[in-house]
Amino acid sequence: MTLRIVRVHDEATVLEWQQVHNEIVPTAALSVDEVRERATRNVLEVAYDGDVLVGCSTVRPPDADTPAETVIARVLPPYRRRGFGETLYQHCLARTQGKGVETHILASNVDGVRFAEKHGFVEVETYLLPGDTVPFVLMRLG
Repeated sequence: MTLRIVRVHDEATVLEWQQVHNEIVPTAALSVDEVRERATRNVLEVAYDGDVLVGCSTVRPPDADTPAETVIARVLPPYRRRGFGETLYQHCLARTQGKGVETHILASNVDGVRFAEKHGFVEVETYLLPGDTVPFVLMRLG
């Protein structure tokens, strides 16, 4: 397994990042314009096994509302349990300043919650976005 991680930098990578995000987080699907805007303030990356798209990630810096950095590694279901999530997560973690790390996971993504718990994250709160019916779980690295 050789994971190739590429920063979102053109229309193709914007569309691939959006594809993975929207498949894993269908209740908070993002438009292409929303992905482009996020790429201006966050590190968005896509991950490939060779030329096959297997995942994407987000590293969000702290801000006035959230003093912790946010790390989110997403792996498409057919590619889970092959080490891609571990590699992508460690890559994202290396991008942080280590001043507190959190992640947000759709509660229905049992694999994602289990992965975060295995890596030392603990649940801080569960919240619903306006209009949603499936909550997100906010977890912090303990």
